Amino acid sequence: MYDVSSRWPERLWVVRHGESAGNVAREQATAAGLGRIAVDHRDVDVPLSALGEEQSSALGRWYAALPESERPEVVLTSPYIRARETAKLICEEGGLTPGAPGFVIDERLREKEFGILDRLTTVGIRDFHPDQAEFRRILGKFYHRPPGGESWCDVILRLRSALDTLSLHHAGRRVLVVSHQVVVLCLRYLLEELTEEGILEIDRAGDVANCGVTEYRFDPNCGPNGALKLHRYNFTAPLERAGAPVTSEPDAAVAAR
Repeated sequence: MYDVSSRWPERLWVVRHGESAGNVAREQATAAGLGRIAVDHRDVDVPLSALGEEQSSALGRWYAALPESERPEVVLTSPYIRARETAKLICEEGGLTPGAPGFVIDERLREKEFGILDRLTTVGIRDFHPDQAEFRRILGKFYHRPPGGESWCDVILRLRSALDTLSLHHAGRRVLVVSHQVVVLCLRYLLEELTEEGILEIDRAGDVANCGVTEYRFDPNCGPNGALKLHRYNFTAPLERAGAPVTSEPDAAVAAR
């Protein structure tokens, strides 16, 4: 007989990284009406801000306060520095089950690639690449792929593979994924079998908070073979309880998200 508990993790948390230096630079550029975001690093190398480190540590302490039987056993992270630093701080604060290995890097969890629109604000995209602004208007953000970059569909395709790996290697376990805003949303699209309009409506409702927690729990009664069921989305209480300010600034190229 098929064991329904073997298909999915017992629990899955998907966390956006803490506030990054890129988030701060983008907010400053937007406030000043600038077209370009002043970031010296490649997107993959953008680190956490001081506040992002505080947020990540606060989240780690929240996990550490849970009973050992409820903490993450496995941590998978995007290779981007800001995600890896977030995962590292969560681990250092004792957020994992004792004896759990350190985090595992999975390139499929990386940020959406913006291509030629990288480091541009909405104003910058309109001024420097008006053709892309028009293509995006016509196609919509779900299908628009900027030159050298990805559409949301491209991100979803690689995440389908990542979920297969999750099921194959981490079924029945408690798994924490540290990644990026678009990845959080695209995982919701896949796990909840949402439509294009459904996930874009969630996106329009507000940005995913830095270190915001999206949690799924395995429900054996959901569907014929059980499924992961959404327990909470964009949960920020761990930061609020620790006195760490909640931020939700998008990453670079917000209009290209």
